Amino acid sequence: MPEPQTHYFEVEMHLQDFKDKYLDIKMPVWAPGSYLVREFPKHVEGFSATSGSKKLKAEKINKNTWRVYTDKSRDVEVNYKVYAFELTVRTSFVDEMHAYLNGTSVFMYPDKYKNLPSEITVEPYGNWNQISTSLPIIGGNKWKLKADNYDILADSPMEIGTHKILNFEASGVQHEVAMFGDSNYDDVKVVADMKKIVEECTKVFGEHPVKGKYVFIIHNILNGGGGLEHLNSTTLQVARWSYQPENSYNGFLSLVAHEYFHLWNVKRLRPKPLGPFNYDAENYTNLLWVSEGLTSYYDDHLVRRAGFYSPERYLDIITSAINNVENTPGVKVQSLAESSFDAWIKSYRPNENSRNAEISYYSKGALIGLLLDLEIMNQTKGEETLDNVMQNMYQKYYKKLDRGFTDEEMQKELEKVAGIKLDNFFRDYIYGTVTPDYAKYFAYAGLKFTNLNANSQEVALGATTANQGGKIVVTNVVRNGSAWNGGLNVNDEIIALNGYRITEDLNKSVTGRAEGEKMNLIVNRDGRLLSIDLTMQKNPNVRFKIEKMPEQTAAQQKIFQKWLRIQ
Repeated sequence: MPEPQTHYFEVEMHLQDFKDKYLDIKMPVWAPGSYLVREFPKHVEGFSATSGSKKLKAEKINKNTWRVYTDKSRDVEVNYKVYAFELTVRTSFVDEMHAYLNGTSVFMYPDKYKNLPSEITVEPYGNWNQISTSLPIIGGNKWKLKADNYDILADSPMEIGTHKILNFEASGVQHEVAMFGDSNYDDVKVVADMKKIVEECTKVFGEHPVKGKYVFIIHNILNGGGGLEHLNSTTLQVARWSYQPENSYNGFLSLVAHEYFHLWNVKRLRPKPLGPFNYDAENYTNLLWVSEGLTSYYDDHLVRRAGFYSPERYLDIITSAINNVENTPGVKVQSLAESSFDAWIKSYRPNENSRNAEISYYSKGALIGLLLDLEIMNQTKGEETLDNVMQNMYQKYYKKLDRGFTDEEMQKELEKVAGIKLDNFFRDYIYGTVTPDYAKYFAYAGLKFTNLNANSQEVALGATTANQGGKIVVTNVVRNGSAWNGGLNVNDEIIALNGYRITEDLNKSVTGRAEGEKMNLIVNRDGRLLSIDLTMQKNPNVRFKIEKMPEQTAAQQKIFQKWLRIQ
């Protein structure tokens, strides 16, 4: 990275003792854990190959493969540059302040030889004196690293620069925290609290899989949010001033818990299609609701277990999560299995109709994890939990069989612990779009579940608008709502309502109207003035509340205390 301000990594690749007539050099098109083909080779420039002083013929044969004709040379050197100016957890970035490197978007590999080991030498820019990565070093030189195979190299990001490093030990493993960017975190508190999260995650599975060290790379930036798991590390992006107040800080701990839980769930315990990876194309599975959804259930639950959320605060978080899912029209259109399978073409490419047609395997998957946990506790009289399923599967599929699990095996493992068949549960809630009977499941724990909007007579437009340069423009139309059924479109400019000019959010003008009331809108659609008649419909949104029943049975009390980890 000799000129970081230009945002280029310069890569020199030495291939030694190969006997092939030609070598196909490949770059992945996606990053494991982020299910979208991102076409990383589009950032490659100046690919060339030599052997000693001899230039070798090299040609690109498809979008992510360069063929090098060795001309009987056994040792080949490949050179190329990668433009890296997208600071996300999935991509690579370099500027005058630091370098962040994700293997899939920088490193290539010789086809058919992914399993060969490699040595990596990093040449840092200027006064950059820190490198944080989970790759082991060679000979005590932190700039020389080794990887047992390409999968490990691709799955071991690097943070390079002058960042701050914090260290702690938890669950018998050394942890390094690479903190890039100014922020308002407290060193001592962050280390102590992250340690608690690590230990709670480890308790779920009963053992820690890392033999060396685990690395957190944390980018404290203006609009941070999100993370990506790796084999022995993770990268988190955090809004730099969000370590205070408490609610915001606990959101950070929830992100830590989510990505750390992936150390087991997906990086080791995984659906069958997610490894060994095909880096050339999509890797389809119906089970992202397990890999991401169950992890999303555990992230806030682990923060509760660690004592950062009170039981009341945790129930508020669950309530908000249910309201969010059930007020998304797509929950009645797309199943969890479909959401998982279609992640590659839908989840990372939202448009104005996504909420009407899709549901997140993160958010709904988390709720399914909650219901399964409660069902297991109810069926086993509070003796078993979802933890037991995760432990059993980790031991069986990762440690014993060393392979991924199938859809059918996931269901069977849940049934084995619960002691009941779950055919109807999977048919309705995983492969179907039936609304879960939340009240039944919460009753297991002595909790009352009610919809506060059940008797509401409030109407809703079923559309959102935004002020765009003084124009009131429709940005979203809700499936089967008043606007949808009346023919209002996204991108329509609202001119007038019932003969009067509209200059603010249209929703303010429908407040207090009655169901069945007629409204006339004048809109500008692509330069045409149209008259649209709407009939106001009842607001379909739910607003749930979860509260303790006035009287709980002994069985309900046991499950309530077990679930919320109340001593």
